[in-house]
Amino acid sequence: MLRVRLASGVVIITIIGLAFAFGGYFLAGILLLISLIGYTELVKALACEEKHKINGLDIIAYVSIVLYYAAAVFTKGHTYLFLALGAFVTAEMIWFVLRFPVYSNAKLAGSMFSVLYGPVLLSFIYLLRCLDGVEFLVWMVMISSWGCDSLAYVAGKLLGKHHPFPKLSPKKTTEGCIGGVLGSALIGLLFGLLYVKRFIPDAFVEWKLALICGVGGLMGIVGDLAASGIKRNSGIKDFSRLIPGHGGMIDRFDSMMLCAATVYILTYLIIF
Repeated sequence: MLRVRLASGVVIITIIGLAFAFGGYFLAGILLLISLIGYTELVKALACEEKHKINGLDIIAYVSIVLYYAAAVFTKGHTYLFLALGAFVTAEMIWFVLRFPVYSNAKLAGSMFSVLYGPVLLSFIYLLRCLDGVEFLVWMVMISSWGCDSLAYVAGKLLGKHHPFPKLSPKKTTEGCIGGVLGSALIGLLFGLLYVKRFIPDAFVEWKLALICGVGGLMGIVGDLAASGIKRNSGIKDFSRLIPGHGGMIDRFDSMMLCAATVYILTYLIIF
C-alpha cells in the first residue's frame, strides 16, 4: 500500500509541477479537471440521500465551472470572474424555483458550496501564475501546502505528543502543525533569498515570502481539517477511490485549496 501511495504521489507531484512550470492552457486545463472531479466528490459527500444522482443543479454547476475557467483564461481582470459567479448563483436560484419542491435547501446550498470550495479556491493558483513578471511566486502554493504537509508529518513523528483535534483528526499533533508551519516559512525564506530576490527589488522580500508561506501553510492545515470534518459528518473515509493510496481528488488537494486563496491574497497585499 505504501508503494502504491508513493507511486501515485510522485505522478501527481510531477503533473502539478509541470503545470505550475508551463502555466497557460496546461495549468488551466489541469485545474479545471481537478475542479470538475472535486465538485462531483463534494456534492456526493454532502448529498442528503444515500445515493447522489446528477441533477439540474449539478449540470448548471458543471457548465458554470467551465465558463468560470474560460473567463479566467480568455479575459483580463477579474470582472468576468465575478460575472460568471453571479450568473451561476442566479441560474441555480432560478432552477430551484422552477423545480420547487424537487430540491431541498441542503441540495441547493451543497451545490453552491461545492463550486466555491473547490473550483473557485483552486482558480487562485491560475490567477497567481498569471501575475505579470512574478509568475514564479506560484511555487509558494506548493511550498505552503505540500511542503507544510510533509514537514508536519516528519515533526509529528519525531516530536508529536499533544493531539489538539482528537475527534476531527486524531493523528494530527500540535508539534507537527507547528513544525509544518515553521518549515514552510523557512522554505519560503530560502526561496525568496536564493531566487526571488534577484527579480523583486525589495530588501525584505524574503521575509515577506516567509510570512506568506507560513500563513499559507497554516491555512493549508485548516483546509485539511475542514475536509476531514466534512468526511466525518458524512460518515465516509475518503471522498472517492480515484487516486490509489490517497483517496479522492479532494483528499489530495484539500490543503492546497484554502492555501492557494490565502497565498494569492497575501501576495497581492504584501508584495504589490
